[in-house]
Amino acid sequence: MKKLLLVSILLFFQNSFSKPITETQKLAATCKVWGFLKYYHPNVTDGSKNWDEQLFQILPKVEEAQTSEAFSLVIENWIDSLGEVKKLKTNKVSKKEYFDKNFDLSWFNKKELFSKSLSKKLKFIEENRLQGKQFYVDFAFNTGKMPLQFNNEVKYTDFKWTDKNMRLLSLFRYWNYIEYFFPYKYQMDENWDKVLIEMLPRFYAPESDKDFGLAMCEISIKLNDTHASTQMPQLFEYFGDKFIPADVKIIDEKAIVFSLKNDSLAKVNDLKIGDVITKVNGKNIGELIKENRKYVEGSNEPSVLKNIYWTIFNGASPSVEIEFIRDGKTAVKSINRYKYQDLKIQFPEKGKWKILEGNIGYVNYGELEESDIPALITALNDTNAIVFDNRERPQDVLYAVSNWLNAEEKEFARFLDPDVSYPGRYVWRERIEKCGKTNPDNYKGQVIVLIDEKAVSHAEFNAMSLKTVPKVKIIGSQTGGADGANYGFPLIKGFYTSFTCYGVFYPDKKETQRIGIVPDIEVKPTILGIQQGRDEVLERAILFAKNGK
Repeated sequence: MKKLLLVSILLFFQNSFSKPITETQKLAATCKVWGFLKYYHPNVTDGSKNWDEQLFQILPKVEEAQTSEAFSLVIENWIDSLGEVKKLKTNKVSKKEYFDKNFDLSWFNKKELFSKSLSKKLKFIEENRLQGKQFYVDFAFNTGKMPLQFNNEVKYTDFKWTDKNMRLLSLFRYWNYIEYFFPYKYQMDENWDKVLIEMLPRFYAPESDKDFGLAMCEISIKLNDTHASTQMPQLFEYFGDKFIPADVKIIDEKAIVFSLKNDSLAKVNDLKIGDVITKVNGKNIGELIKENRKYVEGSNEPSVLKNIYWTIFNGASPSVEIEFIRDGKTAVKSINRYKYQDLKIQFPEKGKWKILEGNIGYVNYGELEESDIPALITALNDTNAIVFDNRERPQDVLYAVSNWLNAEEKEFARFLDPDVSYPGRYVWRERIEKCGKTNPDNYKGQVIVLIDEKAVSHAEFNAMSLKTVPKVKIIGSQTGGADGANYGFPLIKGFYTSFTCYGVFYPDKKETQRIGIVPDIEVKPTILGIQQGRDEVLERAILFAKNGK
């Protein structure tokens, strides 16, 4: 009787002093543990468990746990059921040069969520993690594929958004991909742990299919990475699949028509280059930017403004009302919208190079191919200056051009790779990237490079190599700020996502992500310049080529 009374008293005190835990706290912690075990636990990373099914089995038990103590016990029992983790005989001292700004497993020790014994188990798994090949992830160059690969993920061809388990699996997969394999996580505006807490209710209890789809979109935008976005049918349902027949540039919270997708369609709709659109369906452009920026990828503000046009002008209806200014007069009218295939976009022909007045060479990097380099050198080697227009994605001509422009080999970039043997940690690649070669006959004139927000990824890498040229001058505005390979992959049926999968830095380890390439002389297009049909960035480059300032 006394023993029974003692047990009752102990249970009373345990329940009285146990810490309650919210649904969001439980699911966030489960997401972290599930992802950690997926990439660390030897009996999971070897592929011997159906890891998605393990999640589906543990979720009901997590839901039943009402206190942190009960939750910890559920997780401990789960870990124990995975089998023994053998202690490694030796821990060799790594010679790798680590970069650990992304690495943080301190959540193991959160007393409000995890018991001491659970924290100890998690730490033991970290210290005795899998030493061989990972089943779910790989990182390797020269394979003919993107270096980062998420492998052996079930596709779920019968995926339904109404299935709570599937919604949570989608979030848990994505959150852990970024947690362990996004090199620029430390540069994000929002803390990734806080993003998990913020977004969980949208996955646990979305209001509709559309709400779930938009949540999938929004979480990828929080990476602040111009490469990062998630595409799905719900976006077309929300924003529509019809476009206006013009391209716009956002300047001072106005949308300026700077080119026409199709001259005939533009004429039918009375759209002209230089039209200043101030409202769409009665809403100011600034208001629409504020509403929609959470759906638009971008490492920096210029990238967001470049990419946001479709959220403002696309729609499901065949027409849209705009307020616009032309010749100083404001008017309102409806213009047609078209499905992409019906636009029949006209791409103007652009030459590869030419010589401008003053013996100044101009190279259109977007058209130049490696086979063109000998003829390019012959044509432009005796010019006073060359303007390399790097405002569109260049072809793979970086090294051939650098060999011509530089008198000697130069370091221009270094890479940061994920260490899949220690997920979350990154390692500097031993080899620093070099361009140029010993060449006494290198180009002797002034080299000028044009950049703007359209220069992203390979174009930024290209600009980094051009910065090694003696006395080079960079003119224009901040680039897209997403340097490194863009890895795209299906997350789950109906959802395709992407992000930058390895880091690119200057040789001194200075970042390019989010910052982009910073110009020596900043020049941005103006509304008046667009209306006058001028290329103000090129004009400034020509002026510099002529007078050196």
